[in-house]
Amino acid sequence: MQLLYNIAAILVVFLIIPVFLVRAIRERGFVERIRQSLGFFPEHALDNVAKKGAIWVHAASVGEIVAASPLIREFRKEFPQSPILVSVVTTSGYEMANRIIKDADSIIYFPLDLPWRAGSILKRIHPRIFMPVETELWPNFLKTARHMGIPVMMVNGRISDKSVKRYRHLHGVLDDMIGTVKKFAMQSPIDAEYIMRLGAPPELVTVTGNTKFDQTYTDVSDEEKAQMIEEMGLSDNEGIFLAGSTHRGEEEPVLKAFSAVRMQFPKAKLVIAPRELLRTNEVVSLCRKYGFSVATRTALQEKQEHGHDIVILDTIGELGRVYSIGDVVYVGGSLISHGGHNILEPAAHGKAIVVGNNMFNFKDTHVLFTKRSAVITVQDGDGLAKAVSMLFQNTEERARMEAETLAIVQENKGASRKSAIILREFLTEFERGETVGKVRTSEQVENFRTYFTRLVHQRRPQNFLQRAMMSALYTLSFLYRHLLNLRLWGYSVGIFKQKKLPCFVISLGNITVGGTGKTPTAQRLASDIRDMGYRVVILNRGYRAKWRGDVGIVSNGKKLYMDAAEAGDEAFMLAKHLPEVPVLIGAERALTGQHAIEHYGAEVAILDDGYQHWQLHRDMDILLVDAVNVFGNGYMLPRGTLREPVSHIDRADVCLLTKVDQAVGASREHIKNTIRTYSKDALIMESIHQPKCFVELKDWHRDIGSSGVPVETMKGRKVMAVSAIGNPTSFEQTLSDIGAEIVESLRFPDHHEYTTKEMQDVLDHAVSKGVEALVITEKDAVKIPLTIIESEVQIPCYVICVEVTFLDAADEFRTHLAKKLEEKLRKDVPMV
Repeated sequence: MQLLYNIAAILVVFLIIPVFLVRAIRERGFVERIRQSLGFFPEHALDNVAKKGAIWVHAASVGEIVAASPLIREFRKEFPQSPILVSVVTTSGYEMANRIIKDADSIIYFPLDLPWRAGSILKRIHPRIFMPVETELWPNFLKTARHMGIPVMMVNGRISDKSVKRYRHLHGVLDDMIGTVKKFAMQSPIDAEYIMRLGAPPELVTVTGNTKFDQTYTDVSDEEKAQMIEEMGLSDNEGIFLAGSTHRGEEEPVLKAFSAVRMQFPKAKLVIAPRELLRTNEVVSLCRKYGFSVATRTALQEKQEHGHDIVILDTIGELGRVYSIGDVVYVGGSLISHGGHNILEPAAHGKAIVVGNNMFNFKDTHVLFTKRSAVITVQDGDGLAKAVSMLFQNTEERARMEAETLAIVQENKGASRKSAIILREFLTEFERGETVGKVRTSEQVENFRTYFTRLVHQRRPQNFLQRAMMSALYTLSFLYRHLLNLRLWGYSVGIFKQKKLPCFVISLGNITVGGTGKTPTAQRLASDIRDMGYRVVILNRGYRAKWRGDVGIVSNGKKLYMDAAEAGDEAFMLAKHLPEVPVLIGAERALTGQHAIEHYGAEVAILDDGYQHWQLHRDMDILLVDAVNVFGNGYMLPRGTLREPVSHIDRADVCLLTKVDQAVGASREHIKNTIRTYSKDALIMESIHQPKCFVELKDWHRDIGSSGVPVETMKGRKVMAVSAIGNPTSFEQTLSDIGAEIVESLRFPDHHEYTTKEMQDVLDHAVSKGVEALVITEKDAVKIPLTIIESEVQIPCYVICVEVTFLDAADEFRTHLAKKLEEKLRKDVPMV
C-alpha cells in the first residue's frame, strides 16, 4: 500500500506541474512555497532549529495556524530552552504564521510527502518531537519519524466525517500512520471517538478542548475597531452585516439577505470575505449586478472612500480581526455541502452568528453553540434573510446571543495550557523510557516502570516478549473484570452478606486508579455534615500505613494519635484538617465504624475511598469523576486504570465531577452524557479545587491552621512544582492558573516516600534552575523528612492549601442529604 501511495504521489506532482506554473504567475509567494517544499530553504532558515532538539509544530493553513498560535505561546512558556519550528503548507498559512506567531524560532513550508524528500528534510532537522495540528498525517514523513525514533503527538486533533471515510481507504498506510502517533490530544469527545474508530488506542487518546478558544491575535480594542470601520468607509451605518469565508453559491443568498435588511435599515452595510481571494472580481461583479456600490479592502487602503454599500475583504489573515466590526455575522461554507467553517473567530468577539445547516466539519462546536441558543442555523437563502433581518430588528435577542457566545468562549478556554502540560508529561515519560535497558544502577526499578508504561501504551507490540506481556495483561484484565462482576452479583443476590451499621453510611470513591480529589472532598463533606449538627466520623482504609491492627485511631477529633507514616498520608491529612471529626483506619470498615459508634457516638460514617467496599451496606454512594482525566484510559486493571467497568456508575446516588474549572465544556458534557447512559436518577454535581493560600513548609508542619501568604503572591514567580500524587497535571494546572511560571515539574510515583537525599537533590536542582520557590501539595508535605523541614535551605518551600467548592446542584444535594439524614437517624439512631 505504501508503494501505491508513493507512485500516486509522484504521478500527482507531475500531472499538476501545469497548475503550478499558472499559480506561480498568479499567486504571490507560490514560487517560494515550491522551492521550500522541495527542500531548498533560504540561507540560515534552519540555523536555530536543525539538530537542536526543536519542537516541530506543523499547521497546514490559516485555520490551523490560528489554532497553533496559542499552543506555541504555551510551549514557549513550558520549554523556554527548546527551539520551536513551525511549518505550513499554503502561502496564506505562511503569511499568517509570520504575522501572528512571535515565539517561533523558524517558520518554513512543509516538505512534499515524496519518498526521498520528506525523509531527508526530517533527518536534516531531527526534532525532539513532531506535532501535527488537527489531522495533518503524511505517510512518508511519519514512516521516517518512526524509523528515527522521533515521537509524534497530535494536538488540537480534529476528524471530520469525510476524513474518517477517506482515511479508511488507506488500509495498511493508515495503520502505520496511526501507529506512529504516540499521543492524540483531541478537540472533543466526538473527535476522540473518530480517531479511535480509525485505530488509535483508547489509552493514547485524551480530550483537551479546542485551542482556538485561546487565540488572542484577533483581540481588537475599541479604538482599533473604530479605525477599521473608518478605513473601510463604513462610518455612516445602521449596522454591519458580515459574511465570512463564503464560497461560490453563497454570495447570492447573502446579497438577498442584505437587500431584505436594507428595506428597513437603508444605511446598513455589508462586508463579504470570500474564502478564495482569486474570486474577488467575480464577487464584485455579482454585488454590482444586485445594484450595490462596492469597494475592495486593498483599494480602500490605498485611497479612502465613503458612500459604498459593500466592502469585499481581499486580504490574507485579516478576517479574524475584521469580524469585530460586524453586528450580525454569517459564517460561510455552510449553505453548501462544504461542511462549514469555524465559528470561534466571530465568537471571540461576542457576535450574533448565523450558519447554514451543513456544519459537519465543525459538528462538536456547532452542537455546543446550538444547545446554548448562541447560533442560528438556517436551511436556505430565505431562512438566512429572515434570520439576519430578525437580528437587525430585535436588538434584545442579538444582545442575548452576544452575551451567551462570550460566555461559551470564556468557559472553554485552557486547551492550550492543557496541551502544554500533556506535552511535558509525554516527553518526560518518552525520554526517560529511552534509557531503559541501558541503566544498571539502583534506578532500574523506576526505569522498568517507565518501560512497562510505554509497553501498554503501544498499539502494536514490537517483539515476542512484548506480545506475550500484552497478552498476559489482557488476560488478567478479562479475568479481573469477570471475577469482579461475579462478586458484585453475589452481593446483589445475597450469596455474600453485607454488614449494616446503626448509623448513616456514605461511601466516597471512584472507578479509576489515581487522584480524583477524594481526600479534599471527604474533608469538605465531613465539615458540612458536622456543621449540620451531626456527629460524623471518617473511616479510611489506611493505605500504605505502617500501623497494623483492626481499629486504628488517627484522631479522636481533638488530638492526633498517629503521624503520617503510621496512619498513611490521606488519613493523616484528614485528621489534621478536621477538628471534632474522628478519623479511624482499618481494612474492615464495619469494625472501625462500630468502634466509632460505641466510643464517639457516630451518627454519620464517611467511607473514604469506599465505592468498592461492598462488605458494608451504605445509605448513599457518591462517585467522583475527574473532569480532566475522565474515565482513565478505558481498560480494566492491570491493562488499564479502571477499577470497575464504566457501566458500574449505575450504583451511584450522586456523581460528582471534580476539577471542572480545568476541563473543557465538551468534556463535562461527555461525562454527564455517559453518566446518564448508565444512571438516569443519579444527581450530577460539579466541584472545583480552589487554592486558599501558600504556607511555608516549616509553618505548615508546626501549625496547619497557619494563614500563610495570599495566592496572588505566586503570580509571576518562577517556581518548581514537586509532587507524588495521582494526578500531578491538575496540581500543575492550578499553579499555572494562579499565574506562577513553572520552570520545571518533578513528578514522583503516587504516595512516594521522600528520602533526605532525594529532597536535598531536589533543592540543589531548584537552585541550579534559578527558581524563586519550591511548591508542593499537602499530601507531599506530610512525607518530607523532618531533617529537611528543620534545616536551613537556600530556597523557600511552600505548601499549596486547597479547598473544595461544590457548584452545580450543590443546594439540591444539601437538601437531599439533609432529608436522607433526617429520615435515617430519626428511625434508627437513638438520641445520645
